[in-house]
Amino acid sequence: MLFLGFSAGVPILLIFSSLGLWLREAGVDRSAVTFFSWAALGYSFKFVWAPLVDRLPLPWLSARFGRRRGWLLLAQLAIIGSLVLMAMTDPAAGRASLTLMALAAVLLGFSSATQDVVIDAYRIEAAPPELQALMSSTYIAGYRVGMLVAGAGALFLAGSLGSEAGAYSYAAWRTTYLVMGLVMLIGVLTTLLITEPDDHALRSHFDAAEHLRFLLLFAVSVLTFILVFAVTGRYLPLLREILAPLLLTGDALAGFLSEAVRLTVAATLAGLLARFAIQRHWVNQTLVRQSYVDPVRDFFARYPHGLAWLLLALVGLYRISDIVLGVISNVFYQDMGFSKEEIATVVKSFGLFMTLAGGFIGGLMCVRYGVMRILFLGALLSAVTNLLFMLLAGMGDNLPMLYLVISADNLSGGIASAAFIAFLSSLTNLSFTAMQYAIFSSLMSLLPKLIGGYSGSMVDNLGYPGFFLLTALMGLPILLLVLLAGRYLQTRSV
Repeated sequence: MLFLGFSAGVPILLIFSSLGLWLREAGVDRSAVTFFSWAALGYSFKFVWAPLVDRLPLPWLSARFGRRRGWLLLAQLAIIGSLVLMAMTDPAAGRASLTLMALAAVLLGFSSATQDVVIDAYRIEAAPPELQALMSSTYIAGYRVGMLVAGAGALFLAGSLGSEAGAYSYAAWRTTYLVMGLVMLIGVLTTLLITEPDDHALRSHFDAAEHLRFLLLFAVSVLTFILVFAVTGRYLPLLREILAPLLLTGDALAGFLSEAVRLTVAATLAGLLARFAIQRHWVNQTLVRQSYVDPVRDFFARYPHGLAWLLLALVGLYRISDIVLGVISNVFYQDMGFSKEEIATVVKSFGLFMTLAGGFIGGLMCVRYGVMRILFLGALLSAVTNLLFMLLAGMGDNLPMLYLVISADNLSGGIASAAFIAFLSSLTNLSFTAMQYAIFSSLMSLLPKLIGGYSGSMVDNLGYPGFFLLTALMGLPILLLVLLAGRYLQTRSV
């Protein structure tokens, strides 16, 4: 689990922060850089294909390595391929290259999210319940090390090879991403060495033809979504022109709502197509129901009378202030005048240890005081520490202040994460662990990442101090949600 956690921790920062610095050094606009954070939306929609990973065997790979190891190996090879494609693309070469970079980043996000789904399932099946806490903690430690390598390691490597703000070197970043691809071989080697967990719970009562029709339905629905999403893009300027005068808030909010409408229309039409195929019995209805409907129905059966919607709102909004700020944080540090080496040392290396310390403290506090109390404390600290970024924005290139901000922010983030993971685990039914946990973890980041894609535009309109104040205010409604959820859950337990 240590090495699988490392493999899972490497790709995420190569989509977010490290890629953001690469694009900024290549001369890409700040607003376009933050749009690339949407490439990680695969993490937010992984519940859509989690049932496929859980049920469908892969040709040859599943027979040779087993169902879990086969899917894991496929995901890891796709991650390596995505990193190589990104390395071979210079975003400064023009619009076509930037588009290719975006497609490679989307593929990286999709492949990495698939790897996460498989590792979560493997962890649950590979060890008895009494070892799950140890498995999870070891996985998280490896994950953080992987993030350190992909964050601080990538920045140190690109800087040492000669790429700096104002002195962009494509060769330096190409070498860096190729090295990250080689680093992923640690995960591949681990997959080849580990044993496949017992498969008794995964055996399907459906034949290969039914699995194939299920897969084809999923593929057609995804293609429909992509096609509708692409076609409706032509009408976005018109929709923005209609919404902007009505909203009286400028182009940023109008652009966000236009994209939201576009996303909703594409998802709705894809869903209607899937429903039509199911009603026509083109796929086995029992297979679809067991894969998608039963896990959701179970959750709403266990938390009725509006409590389920309250809990889902809390899950979807809890990390909003951290994620929205995090999308543009590296660009902010660079704009303040901090060097790449300073960012790597303070934000990535020192910040990692503060996050681990926060997680350890948060775990102990959850045991001592209860999950909901620390969940509230984590939300409060996450909002308050965002105000420290306003002070840093006013002070500029001040290294001691950067240490203070990173200490407070990462410590509070570690406490919040520890409480939040414990909270999500308590909501999950062991009968539907993989699917329900995928839903919760996807919902956790969906809205924050959508809003985070506009963080660059927010900074352009509000400035850094106004933006940081806005992210702090975003965290205040979470406090009310935590209080309400805690009250309802306590009432149910009584």
